[in-house]
Amino acid sequence: MAVAFTFPGQGSQAVGMGKDLADAFPESRNIFEEVDEALGENLSKLIWEGPEERLTLTANAQPALMAVSLAAIRALESRGLSLRDKVAYVAGHSLGEYSALAAAGFVSVADAARLLRIRGNAMQAAVPAGEGAMAAIIGLEQADVEDACAEAAKDSVCQIANDNGGSQLVISGASAAVELAARLCMEKGAKRALMLQVSAPFHSALMAPAAEVMREALGDVTKNAPFVPVVSNVSVTPSSDPDAIARRLVEQVTGRVRGRETVEWCGANGIATLYEVGAGKVLSGLARRINRDMATGAVGTPADVDAALAALA
Repeated sequence: MAVAFTFPGQGSQAVGMGKDLADAFPESRNIFEEVDEALGENLSKLIWEGPEERLTLTANAQPALMAVSLAAIRALESRGLSLRDKVAYVAGHSLGEYSALAAAGFVSVADAARLLRIRGNAMQAAVPAGEGAMAAIIGLEQADVEDACAEAAKDSVCQIANDNGGSQLVISGASAAVELAARLCMEKGAKRALMLQVSAPFHSALMAPAAEVMREALGDVTKNAPFVPVVSNVSVTPSSDPDAIARRLVEQVTGRVRGRETVEWCGANGIATLYEVGAGKVLSGLARRINRDMATGAVGTPADVDAALAALA
């Protein structure tokens, strides 16, 4: 039965993540050292010791989460797992797509770390503080959320940024428009409309300056055809073409993260088991709600590595 690996995005970070992998596997520790060297700083110390408020900063959280995911991959590989032979597809949630691509050889770990640092800084700088917002909408049909966004946006920006599945959508855009759209969603019957504590309106048209930064940054790195096809956030189709992948990464900055559709696509294309590789279990939890027939697992600790190896043997 086919297996896919998925990689978590921002919000899954936690102080101490990946430390047990680094302690148990030299190959995992090497990943953290490689990321530290690429960034010219001791990001590992921040990951393992905090403080949390610094780790949560977008420019830190993005390369940190990638480092933990790749540390888990290296642990699996050090014990004999071949991604090329055992994994049919990889995918990731927002920044997690970079983790997926690094795992599949599209870019080096060092380049992935540098790209994510650039991405985090560019996304933070794209919109002045306080001018953008995001909100989670629970229990409302997508069409109704889209109508609320269109009504609230007028000459501004408000759009669906994340389709997480399980009747959970996230909207993003200008602060006033998002606040109005959240109220409209409640009037349309949403169970909850929760303003999120985020530093910028990610995955909205307001991120266009960051998309241009990433277009240039991706042009400056060596890109390879991944040895496992990568399912894109924005297209929900697999690709192994380096130029097409780079274009989709640029589009991803302003485009919708289509998590629900990704899980549905995997199920429709023979994936029976989905492993979340890295920090936390957010994506595997959502996947169980989207497709109850799909088995899920997480690989973020040495015990998880042992369990996954036994299952995939």
